[in-house]
Amino acid sequence: MERDSIDFKNTDIAALFRKLLLPTVLGMIFSALFVITDGIFVGKGIGSDALAAVNIVAPLWLFSTGIGLMFGVGASVVASIHLSHGKVKAARINITQSIVVSSLLLIGTSTLFCSFAPQVVHLLGGSERLTPLAVEYMVWFVPFSVFTALLNSGMFFLRLDGSPNFAMMCNIVAAVLNIILDYLFIFPFGWGMFGAAIASAIGTTVGALMIIIYLSRRKCALRFYPVKFTRKSMQLTRRNIGYMCRLGSSAFLCEVAIACMMFVGNIVFIHYLQEEGVAAFSIACYFFPIIFMVYNAIAQSAQPIISYNHGLHEETRVRRAYLLALKTAIGCGTVFALVTIFFSSEIVSMFIDRNYPAYEIASKGLPLYATGFIFFAVNIVSIGYFQSVERARYATIITLLRGFILLTACFFGLPLLFGNPGIWLATPLAELLTTLFILTIYIKAKRKHKKNIVSLQHGNDDKEILPKIQTPGKKPA
Repeated sequence: MERDSIDFKNTDIAALFRKLLLPTVLGMIFSALFVITDGIFVGKGIGSDALAAVNIVAPLWLFSTGIGLMFGVGASVVASIHLSHGKVKAARINITQSIVVSSLLLIGTSTLFCSFAPQVVHLLGGSERLTPLAVEYMVWFVPFSVFTALLNSGMFFLRLDGSPNFAMMCNIVAAVLNIILDYLFIFPFGWGMFGAAIASAIGTTVGALMIIIYLSRRKCALRFYPVKFTRKSMQLTRRNIGYMCRLGSSAFLCEVAIACMMFVGNIVFIHYLQEEGVAAFSIACYFFPIIFMVYNAIAQSAQPIISYNHGLHEETRVRRAYLLALKTAIGCGTVFALVTIFFSSEIVSMFIDRNYPAYEIASKGLPLYATGFIFFAVNIVSIGYFQSVERARYATIITLLRGFILLTACFFGLPLLFGNPGIWLATPLAELLTTLFILTIYIKAKRKHKKNIVSLQHGNDDKEILPKIQTPGKKPA
């Protein structure tokens, strides 16, 4: 648990990005393996209905992940700026507040979800055939949501403290433990949905406990700070949490957007292709978060670099970090798209046997689905950039467009125009339209930048808004 030596201010951007990227991506890859393996074991060991049932409940897992990312992003951006100004105590207070409040929030929501499990599954689109399996999985996994959130938010704090390698180890331990227990509980023990759920719960809990132990050590710059319950302290906490949530809201919405994609997709697929369609779609849904994890790892690697230098008004270093992250994500997106298009049958066969009707549906649909991976890369990294420079409004608008407004319209509209292939093309079209929106923002900013340069040359002191970095306002303590 030794801290690495990371100088966010003076180290070359490319070297700094590589140092953070490798352990972050490796950690995310192991998380991706956990998602893939969970799907493979459920599909092969329990059946295609079980795979569809997990997909019905998946939005609740994404909800807890989104809460963790929202508080992780928000607190780490604010803490980064405080650290760049030498305010270590304020940074410690920020991360403590974020962990305490997010944990209390998830304890409350988990209790509510489990108390009305059949009704929640019905609202999520579960059919009469899938509901028993979905409820069984839900009541054993959802109570551990608080650890899922902590595992996700803790990654930001460990990297900011200079320990990206230990952050990677937390993900690896959680993933490996889950894979081993998944196999044991589903195959030798024959515990079915209960075994799949409890294996995932144990894995995430152990990873989260590793983060708690790390943040409790006195030698860490970022560590837990005693919580005060005075009236003034509660008022400051409420202000700080509100600001963190505003900065990290788009990270939460990104996860909710995936949940929305699953929810709306389940409704559309079950309408056109019945339960077999949902089972086929669930394979894409297992695949989509994996792609998101890699893009998110790239964005998270750039985040502390961008936020720290944003606090110092080092605009050139901020831009270089963003462009480097963007190029890396586009390269990964191209590889992901090509692999999925040319090996769709092999990917599907990992999850279900060829004799299931869902196999053919998924094999034909995945290549269409993969056409949006490159646009998805641009959108996720751009959202991360806007979060890191405290432009929450832009990040939120982009997230709402790609994950809710355009996605829902495409899911319901494209099948009417193109039939069943239109369902698979809904997500790629939504991502493409969002990328065009980001390009529009960039072009307008470029024109404004040139106009401001001309104005400054003529003695005008007006400052540009984009793509330069705004002068931060007063930050919460």
